[in-house]
Amino acid sequence: MGSLSKVYINRIAKYLPNNPISNDEMEGILGQIGGVPSKARRIVLRNNGIKYRYYALNTNGEPTHSNAQLAKNAIEGLFDESFTKNDVTVLSCGTSTPDQMLPSHAVMVHGELANKNMELNSASGVCCAGMSSLKYGFMSVLSGNSDNAICSGSEKVSSWMVADKFNNEIENAVSLEEQPIIAFKKDFLRWMLSDGAGAVLLENKPNENKISLRIDWIESYSYAHEIETCMYAGGEKQADGSIKPWSDYKTDTWLKESIFSLKQDVKILDENILVKGIESIKIAFKKHKKNSSDIDYFLPHISSYYFEGKLKQLVKDEEGLHIPEECWFTNLDRVGNVGSASIYIMLEELFHSGKLKKGQKIVLSVPESGRFSYSYAHLTVC
Repeated sequence: MGSLSKVYINRIAKYLPNNPISNDEMEGILGQIGGVPSKARRIVLRNNGIKYRYYALNTNGEPTHSNAQLAKNAIEGLFDESFTKNDVTVLSCGTSTPDQMLPSHAVMVHGELANKNMELNSASGVCCAGMSSLKYGFMSVLSGNSDNAICSGSEKVSSWMVADKFNNEIENAVSLEEQPIIAFKKDFLRWMLSDGAGAVLLENKPNENKISLRIDWIESYSYAHEIETCMYAGGEKQADGSIKPWSDYKTDTWLKESIFSLKQDVKILDENILVKGIESIKIAFKKHKKNSSDIDYFLPHISSYYFEGKLKQLVKDEEGLHIPEECWFTNLDRVGNVGSASIYIMLEELFHSGKLKKGQKIVLSVPESGRFSYSYAHLTVC
């Protein structure tokens, strides 16, 4: 076997649909469940610190783009006369909110691109789906299997959050003379998530006349063997922590209990997301003999600024893991939590900021609360 290739991020693009949506505009677009303003909205927004987000919806709450179209639009931002859509050899797409269960998300993005026959990979999961997509492309170029790869992360979650998806559950509660309130585990996420897409072009040679980002390593860790499910959709959590899947419910229950809605167990989230994050990043740094003082930019994907202060304190207190606060970079308040696309959208802003200098080191950090997985990447500006 020959020597491994080096892998460079040579282009980065993003696509954010329509106009930015302020906190005060959200409920007007998503609608009020049962015609009643959400009691959770102001509390959640105050804690998450997000000021703007993007929806692939018009002001009437009607869809303007599919997830595949969001990804396609971001990917098209990578092309020009010197690298066209017909030069792509591998397409790897990650998402947690595909437009359909079958066929795969990458197949649908490929169909939107309408370019040529190529190798595809679809990465599923929650926020780490974007990093899994990146790692597939990285390994393909690294191994010499391909000269280039396009990797993307995209989300279209707004359509999952519109009020009419929950109205049957409210009507059922009223008919049973129960309190017509959507559980916090469902309403919570309506005020957390955003739509959008990001994409990168990986090649085995760096740019000649502008900066590139060499991917030195990507590591991923799962804690599903010891922690029960936290964030889920298409099922319902049982008393023993297991998930009863949608296919085991009667069809009328799908609507009555909003089985397909996104849900999050906030108690389990708070107990584990930061602790396991510190544990896993220490493993990655130890494996690669990484000194945390040798970091110029640290890009943490965080779902909410509620966690930022706690994470900074844990990193500061942990021996051998102090990352200076001036190195932290995030744009959560301006674009929202875009799930698997967030890390691409953050990196795109930094890449085009004019701040990067050759030799600088960048660390990407992406957690997901599905069942607590974590991904990290180390990049060098060259």
